[in-house]
Amino acid sequence: MEDRAVTEDRNISDDDRISMFRQSFFQSALPDLPNIPGFHICWLTTANPRDSIHSRRSLGYTPILPEEVPGWEHASVQTGEYAGCIGVNEMVAFKLPMKLYEAYMNEAHYERPLKEEGKLADTADFIRSQAKQHGGDMYEGDGLSALRSPMSR
Repeated sequence: MEDRAVTEDRNISDDDRISMFRQSFFQSALPDLPNIPGFHICWLTTANPRDSIHSRRSLGYTPILPEEVPGWEHASVQTGEYAGCIGVNEMVAFKLPMKLYEAYMNEAHYERPLKEEGKLADTADFIRSQAKQHGGDMYEGDGLSALRSPMSR
């Protein structure tokens, strides 16, 4: 036992710990999906009831099959509702035609925020009119003034 204590160092070095840390997250990361021309590709979860795959399918998302991306046969789901699709754990690979993706992104990141800005500007106008009726005034800063300027796409 005395020889063993001298020849074996059971302490883990910081470099070894960093290596273990890297490897512990390797399995939890999703692999990058290959590009499919004309489509936006993404991973969808089977575990989120608020953003279900069924609702995404009604929006035009379709599962990616291994034959669409050669070399991904190893990532094919073997059982269950998504058998035959590319998947990792509870995540399944899907695609959406780029035209629909761009329309959805325009709605989510331009049209909706523009409507919200309009509501904020209308509220500010209402507050200003109420203040004037009661003999007060309202200071409008740069941020509120910017809401009244059209935003570029």
